[in-house]
Amino acid sequence: MKIYRLLSLILAVILLVGCFAACDADNGDGTTAEGTSAESTAGGSETTTAETTTDEETTKGDEALAPFVDYVDQLKLDMSSPTKKAEVTVKQHIDGDTTHFYIDKTEMERGILKARYLAINTPESTGQIEEWGKAASNFTKEKLSSATSIIVECEGTTWDPDSTGDRYLVWVWYKPSEDADYRNLNLEILQNGLAIANKSTNSLYGDICMKAIVQATAYKLYVFSGEQDPDFYYGGAIELNIKELRSNPTAYSNKRVAFEGIITRNDGQSVYVEEFDEITNMYHGISVYYGFKNLGPGADVLLPGNRVRIVGSMQYYEAGGTWQVTDLNYDMLDPTNPSNIQKLDDGYTPAYTEVSIETLLDSKVSVTLVTRDEDGNEAEIIKELPYAELALNTTVTMKNLKVVSTYTTQNGGDSDGAISITCQVDGRNIVVRTAVLKDADGKLVTAEAFEGKTLDVKGIVTYFDGSYQIKLLSMKDVIIK
Repeated sequence: MKIYRLLSLILAVILLVGCFAACDADNGDGTTAEGTSAESTAGGSETTTAETTTDEETTKGDEALAPFVDYVDQLKLDMSSPTKKAEVTVKQHIDGDTTHFYIDKTEMERGILKARYLAINTPESTGQIEEWGKAASNFTKEKLSSATSIIVECEGTTWDPDSTGDRYLVWVWYKPSEDADYRNLNLEILQNGLAIANKSTNSLYGDICMKAIVQATAYKLYVFSGEQDPDFYYGGAIELNIKELRSNPTAYSNKRVAFEGIITRNDGQSVYVEEFDEITNMYHGISVYYGFKNLGPGADVLLPGNRVRIVGSMQYYEAGGTWQVTDLNYDMLDPTNPSNIQKLDDGYTPAYTEVSIETLLDSKVSVTLVTRDEDGNEAEIIKELPYAELALNTTVTMKNLKVVSTYTTQNGGDSDGAISITCQVDGRNIVVRTAVLKDADGKLVTAEAFEGKTLDVKGIVTYFDGSYQIKLLSMKDVIIK
């Protein structure tokens, strides 16, 4: 009996200790002693973005934070300092931390400064697509697009190139309005949590940059939020054909897609892919941008003449006003991985479909698209789309183009020497846009080679400044009469 009484006493003590532990762990308001939800699971939690401000502090979720500080407002541009500075205008928006500016030719001979922002590294949004990359890119574009003045500043007294040798490391200052002070965009990007630090501590404005990063981290802004980016596609690749992709591009914006086709030409850091569709009885094409990404042995997949499976992200290329597929991957240790680009076959040639100017510019094609609502119900929609829109990025042949005028690009950029040839056929005008062409001896081909002549051209259907063109990539693809 004594043993039973002793065991009962021990059991009672254990239950009492357990009760106290439970009471201590649950404060009665659904939170634990550490302030986390008693209903949280090990599988993850939802980040709270609502902020409550008091006179003393700001709270984010259950975490007390100091009041948000606008460090950008504290930092002032000193035009009298010895650092190199110049006023610029935007030539082209690239991404969150890269912008191409027009600059006075007394500063740079080409009149173009390709700026890489100092102290920051925003997520990728061009060749590679990363979470919050689009948000960072849009933020930079919005600030610069509405600016009344932009000044770039380097760390020292001369322009400092980055490791590529083609871009220059600068601080970017902008005026949001005529009567406002200049704001430092690099710092503002950091302050808003749209970048991580990149050699920030040793930079000209390193101290205040680090304060902005610490604050953005504490406030869990964007890249520090732990939340999913609504503009980033987290699902697997959507299997489809080029016709569907070309006919309904906005439906696949920012999503990973997978399709098959034949690589016809390489153009810079892009390849053109086309595929024949029996229903529309025509070829459909897409531009695939691989950029400077190191694909290793995967680069051999992207050779003209190969039939390939492309897996990448569908993106709108704003500078060109067209859609392209980018963010390609290749795992050399697992070449058959379904997320890889893959070579399926080789020995193919471009179609070079012969088209009239009337077909290319005036005709329309009926395309049947399948749509799905939120419940998964399917419906068919028939769309009438311009032939040229569906033939974009495909190979075509057009004959008897009489040259009306020529224009040679000379703006100090990579396209110097490229020619825009305005041609007429059947009373209609179309532009043939050349790459920088070389003859059989390696000499630059000038506009004189085409002036007053009639041409048969093999090229790629492209789009520029609201008009469809034919891009000529080689002198082998033109017959001059």
